[in-house]
Amino acid sequence: MRIVAAAAAGALVITGLAVTPAQAAHPEVSLTGSDFEIEDPASPGGANLKVDDATPPSLDWMNVSQEQTTDIVNPKNDNSFGQGAKEDTEVPTVVTGGIPPNKSDLKNFGLYLETNLSGHQFLNLYWHRVQDPTGTTNMDFEFNQSETPSANGVTPVRSHGDMLIQYDLANGGTRPELSVSRWLTSFGPAPLNACEAGSLPCWSTKVNLSALGLATGSINTTAIPSGDSDGLGAISARTFGEATVDFTALASTLDECKTFGSAYLKSRSSDSFTAALKDFIAPIGTGFPTCGNVTIRKVTDPAGSTVDFEYTKDFTSDPPDSTFTLSDGESQSFSEVPIDTEGHVTESTLPAGWDLDHVDCEASTDGANVTIDGAEITFNLDSADDTVDCTYYNKARGKIIVKKITDDGMGSFDFTSDTLDPAAFTLTTTAPDEAGEASRDFEDLLPGTYDVAETVPAGWNLQSSECDDQSPVTAIDVSAGETVTCTFVNSREVGAIKIVKTRKHAATGSGDYPHQGVTFTVTGGELPPEGVQAMTGADGTVCVPGLLVSAFAGNYTVTESVPAGYHLVGPNGRTATVVESEGDCDPITPEATVSFQNMPLTNLTVSVDSQVDGGTKSTIDCVPGLPEPDQATGPNGDGSLTLNDLEPQVVTCTIVIDP
Repeated sequence: MRIVAAAAAGALVITGLAVTPAQAAHPEVSLTGSDFEIEDPASPGGANLKVDDATPPSLDWMNVSQEQTTDIVNPKNDNSFGQGAKEDTEVPTVVTGGIPPNKSDLKNFGLYLETNLSGHQFLNLYWHRVQDPTGTTNMDFEFNQSETPSANGVTPVRSHGDMLIQYDLANGGTRPELSVSRWLTSFGPAPLNACEAGSLPCWSTKVNLSALGLATGSINTTAIPSGDSDGLGAISARTFGEATVDFTALASTLDECKTFGSAYLKSRSSDSFTAALKDFIAPIGTGFPTCGNVTIRKVTDPAGSTVDFEYTKDFTSDPPDSTFTLSDGESQSFSEVPIDTEGHVTESTLPAGWDLDHVDCEASTDGANVTIDGAEITFNLDSADDTVDCTYYNKARGKIIVKKITDDGMGSFDFTSDTLDPAAFTLTTTAPDEAGEASRDFEDLLPGTYDVAETVPAGWNLQSSECDDQSPVTAIDVSAGETVTCTFVNSREVGAIKIVKTRKHAATGSGDYPHQGVTFTVTGGELPPEGVQAMTGADGTVCVPGLLVSAFAGNYTVTESVPAGYHLVGPNGRTATVVESEGDCDPITPEATVSFQNMPLTNLTVSVDSQVDGGTKSTIDCVPGLPEPDQATGPNGDGSLTLNDLEPQVVTCTIVIDP
């Protein structure tokens, strides 16, 4: 097992908890909050290894799974410290044999880390020696971060921050005094700025844990039978001692976490800190973590984002950085986070276009005591078994692009929306097709549903309005990080001109009749200079479709190519105004209808022929007819008058024959 405790190069200021005897059937001096029985040494028998309190939960060595080890039994093979090795001796000399059967000869020691229901931790220790001492009892439990053997091949290499818990019992006493010191390779704030004895490297000035109410202990005052010794065999009076240290309180007052990989027990020859070391029990591995873990994870919507999100934290840890960044799918874990200390993690200023959706800390243990306030989590670990495991979920904002294209021409178009800001805007195209398109971007949109609508101006047709994600423009579905482009395509209205052609035809009867096969030319608007031609059909009409409405193109001119034998009634080059139509001439507005009427023509000839050459002479006068003088015959008395291209009318001719 491994012990992880808060340790520091800084201050060791400990606020104690009162030592209150537990209310048990067998009087105890257990620490408040601990269920481990430390029997009152003033009670019959003092310390023991069995549960005396019938009310659970009650703990003692016989009903817990502790880490324990046994010293070498044969004195000839037993190892000990020699050559005057002291506590501050960085690499004490190890010798074999020569351990007298007295108070300094050790047999067993054990460790048990208790975590109560609230997560508070207590470190329980015991030692067991060969025989009842005749003087003081001095035991030291050394906890080392390193498990690497030092030059003596047995005790571990010491590191700055290693911990020494000292168990001192006055001559004839039964209530021990427990203290703690730290191994120093450099000085820090008080009380870690002085050595208990000697100079650097050294053990720091010791802090009396018993006086602060952070530790309690006891020894057995009578023999413990083998059946009650948890496998240690029969135990003589005053050869077994135990203690409890409030490990949470000890750890939480220090600046950082230190991981202790091993622990061993040793004895001193007197209560002087500089006294020679005697016997020891070789180190055993430990496993009492008093620092927890924090893991922060990142999930983005959409997934796969490479955008970095920045976080800040205010607790000591490994790694120690106070800021870190995460992108989608990444996580950052911090170990050696002190317990019983409030810590915070905050997602800092968000990258542009992103929002915090929520924080999920369900994966954290109950003892992590996590609360969430917006982008900040607050925690306070009850024990090293507790873990903060929180995931930050972020959503990217979306974007809508409203695009305007005119198939032909250009113009300004008004749009409105109930969900976008601004709610009204105008897009103006500058040329036909995509070359002249206009657009407006709406960015930083929360995922959701939006709308946009065009107010189609007079003279224009809305050909299409569609979004590239297949959403209707009335309900544009914007997902996290999505860009939706909605394109409105308009074309100018077109209409038609209807040409009506009639003629007179006496053989058919009176009235007007359709005139087929007459050619007309339409000019104006955006037509080519030569215009377009159309020919009347059997009904005497022709429709000229696909003409841009006059609102854009102005009026059109319709000119007839008058067929031979006819006169056009009225002027040629008639004006037509084109308005919206369905592309044909049914229906058609009067302004877009032009009518032409043709009149058939007649040639008139009046002639005289004198039967006697030169016998008569004549004059011919027709009304209407030729201007004066009247037409007269020649010397032979013969002559004629011809009038061409006469429209239907009454013609009166006066012929005078003279003898």
